Amino acid sequence: MSSRKIQTFRKRISTENHFKRFWYGGLASMAACLVTHPLDLAKVRLQTAAKPGQSLIGMLYHIVTKDGITKIYSGLTASLLRQATYSTTRFGVYEYLKELYINKTHNTKPSTVVLLPMSMVAGALGGLVGNPSDVVNIRMQNDSTLPSNQRRNYKNAFDGIYRICKNENVSSLFRGLSPNLVRGVLMTASQVVTYDIAKTFLIDKIHMDPSKKSTHFSASLIAGLVATTVCSPADVVKTRIMNSKGSGQSAISILVNAVKHEGIGFLFRGWLPSFIRLGPHTIVTFLVLEQLRKFKLGM
Repeated sequence: MSSRKIQTFRKRISTENHFKRFWYGGLASMAACLVTHPLDLAKVRLQTAAKPGQSLIGMLYHIVTKDGITKIYSGLTASLLRQATYSTTRFGVYEYLKELYINKTHNTKPSTVVLLPMSMVAGALGGLVGNPSDVVNIRMQNDSTLPSNQRRNYKNAFDGIYRICKNENVSSLFRGLSPNLVRGVLMTASQVVTYDIAKTFLIDKIHMDPSKKSTHFSASLIAGLVATTVCSPADVVKTRIMNSKGSGQSAISILVNAVKHEGIGFLFRGWLPSFIRLGPHTIVTFLVLEQLRKFKLGM
């Protein structure tokens, strides 16, 4: 067999292997979702509250005492569907673009300047694919806070999508798409790129073992801090739009109106619960992801 045919064969095998692990990011994020969903629920409730000031613990206590312990997992099916769509896409596209770059440059490790646009493309595509499930997710999580005559009472994520299409229109599934795309770009750029950079720094500069969970934990903790801070404004605006009854307000008008009446702190409302949720979510995601890579599940 000629060297050219061997090279083509190796590239084909590499591509096939990549698509076999395309879903690693989605599976890892779904596992993290099972751990952090109650915190995500409390975060959404805090972001949509008419009056700021309630703590994360206070919100969780309120949910449990008013609605029951099982309600801390309200909207879980939508959260899982969101991770299955949004995270599978953004992680998969990001890893694919990285591998494509490495193959094209003969194993040259991509720099931050290269990783950032890759992550932005991956995040935007993830935000687009995951938007319908995100709309249902936020509505299901916030449903019990509405007056009984305004509640949607979706049975699960698929029922929510079906009823939105039936009772509203398909375009309602893409409500809040603009801030969601922005958030997807910011989240992926700040989370996965920060993780890659932090992991490289810990290995190269501090000489931590690349195979140890402590290395993965430290890098993911840094990524969680950066991602929470960068994404907070877009996340708050996105939540407000998706939970609305269709007032027709744009993301900019909602942002300006909220800052005017609630102050600049509105942009970072729920930062602590966001980090308490996103921090563990990021850590669990990357720990599971690294284990999937280690054992080459499905390869």
